[in-house]
Amino acid sequence: MNLSPRGGARTLVAGVGNIFLGDDGFGVETVRRLAAHQLPEHVEVVDFGVRGVHLAYQLLDGYDTFILVDATARGGDPGDLYLIEAGTTGGVEPQGAVVDGHHMSPDAVLALLATLCDGTGGTPPRRTLVVGCEPACVEEGIGLSPPVAAAVPEAVRWVLGMVRDGTYEAPASRTTAEPAGN
Repeated sequence: MNLSPRGGARTLVAGVGNIFLGDDGFGVETVRRLAAHQLPEHVEVVDFGVRGVHLAYQLLDGYDTFILVDATARGGDPGDLYLIEAGTTGGVEPQGAVVDGHHMSPDAVLALLATLCDGTGGTPPRRTLVVGCEPACVEEGIGLSPPVAAAVPEAVRWVLGMVRDGTYEAPASRTTAEPAGN
């Protein structure tokens, strides 16, 4: 997978999730830790939390690559990491813009972005990737479960590899690009 920046290409790494719903806070915690690292100039790291509408509008600002970090239930074991590319078999695909300002899934954000691009003539990112983690629990409560908390440093390494080196293949032992059951 090659993410090498082209002249003037920008990358947005967005952490999403609700820290009050246990493992749903995976994306927020991962980008919090990622922001402590020295990153290339073309990379912007933002904690969007539950502000999915804001994220869709931010993407209109002209990013070449969009990396979304989120809890992603795909049927694996808690703490399993996934690297998913939108537009591929088993990837995240826009389903239709369902606007709920405080609970937008990745597909809803992408659908809203598509609607905004159609209405404004904007261009979506050339490449959209999701670094997802299988949650153990997304019920009310603050803090990540032990397997999800243990996956955060590895997710940070994945994203650092993508944005620093331009290429990255997720280790097969902890990732899949296919939904469970395929």
